[in-house]
Amino acid sequence: MSARPAYQKYELKVQPSRIDGLGVFAAQAISAARKIGEIRGESISVDAARIRATRSERIMIVELSPRRAIDFSKSSDPMRYTNHCCRPNARLDISQGRVEFYALRAIAPGEEITVHYGETHHQGTLACRCGATGCVGRL
Repeated sequence: MSARPAYQKYELKVQPSRIDGLGVFAAQAISAARKIGEIRGESISVDAARIRATRSERIMIVELSPRRAIDFSKSSDPMRYTNHCCRPNARLDISQGRVEFYALRAIAPGEEITVHYGETHHQGTLACRCGATGCVGRL
């Protein structure tokens, strides 16, 4: 078993995803409603985040409030590779400036951990590739 930070509650692995690029996968069973872990990054203004979002094809930014955002592009946390799915198995929760992930249902070893991104800067212009039943087709 490899060492992991205390805020990372389960063993995870990053590997190629059928959804997009790299994804984060459970390396062990994760029970429903359990905290999977969290992600840490650089705290920046929302204005700076929106500028960065226009300069990169792949962005890893979450807006915490109307004024603050976190950029995960240089983070070593595996949860930064969490892909979108229209029928996710996890949820992203923003609490006290932390971006945490919780299982919506039991997640099996080898299963990709996904969340529903909600509103994104893409404003419906990016094709969704989750392949889930009922996929809305756009982000």
